[in-house]
Amino acid sequence: MLSFAYPWLALLLPMPALIYWLLPAYETRRPAVRVPFFAELARLSGAQPHEGASIGRRGFWRLIALVLCWLLVLGALMRPQWVLPPIHQDRPARDLLLLVDLSASMDTQDFTDASGNKVNRLVAVKQVLDDFLARRQGDRVGVAVFGNAPFALVPFTTDLGLARQLLGEMQVGMAGPRTALGDAIGLGINLFAGSTVPAKTIIALTDGNDTASQVPPAEAARVAHDKGIVIHTVAVGDPAAAGEEKLDEAALKQVAELTGGGFYRALDRDQLAGIYTQLDSIETRKVDTVSFQPKVELFWLPLAALTALSMLVQALRLLRWPRRRTEATPSSSSSSSEAAR
Repeated sequence: MLSFAYPWLALLLPMPALIYWLLPAYETRRPAVRVPFFAELARLSGAQPHEGASIGRRGFWRLIALVLCWLLVLGALMRPQWVLPPIHQDRPARDLLLLVDLSASMDTQDFTDASGNKVNRLVAVKQVLDDFLARRQGDRVGVAVFGNAPFALVPFTTDLGLARQLLGEMQVGMAGPRTALGDAIGLGINLFAGSTVPAKTIIALTDGNDTASQVPPAEAARVAHDKGIVIHTVAVGDPAAAGEEKLDEAALKQVAELTGGGFYRALDRDQLAGIYTQLDSIETRKVDTVSFQPKVELFWLPLAALTALSMLVQALRLLRWPRRRTEATPSSSSSSSEAAR
């Protein structure tokens, strides 16, 4: 569809005609005969000198060329544009960060996979998280892992295929044998520092007691709450265990409550899958639809036509100039010969 950025400039269309009718004609003054004895010549001839005027008239084709040039100038100034069909783009409105515990206790084989075979906790977690990520189209997802210390495994990305691939390559102990949940939450807060989306969510999964953090989980949760980050905690450990492998449910519940999230316990794979199904319904897909209608600028077309027309008119004038000189030369020579006679 053709449109104009400045259609109001069409009101200038009759301006040349108004100027022609309302303003006086342009005048140039010059003497008709330039001789040093003009006064004596007028006295001897008995003629009375007076002012005169000659009016130049434009030819029909020259007038047509000027009108076309004015129309092309207006056409370029009005900035014609060809409007293309609108483009709709969905942008993520949520950043989702997965915090996964890779401490040594995640190697405990007390889960079963979909086939009924015994697997360790991490294998079960990776299977459930892979299915969870497959349904998160529209979110930006990041993955951070922690043991003795946390580190980012996948920065925030909409490439969920990459996130699922790197998630599948996680191994127990690759971040150290101990558990540093508080530091992992702190890392998550730093990862959200450059985020501009309105919704920020952390899903933290752990099976042990925090014994290696420099910042207690509760303190890190308070900072997250101030930053508008919601934390859901998922416990996959054994509450009856002792030592570092003992699950500190009170700390996980406190982290969730401080940030407005939820606390979930998973003692087997089915419960874990049910938790992520529930989280999938709570943290629904959020997107902002941005519409953009591209436009192709066409102002160069009337400008190109104006340039070509101007060059054509000037070329025709140059071609006619030698012919005029040729026609004027015989008449001048014949008048000279008659004067000699």
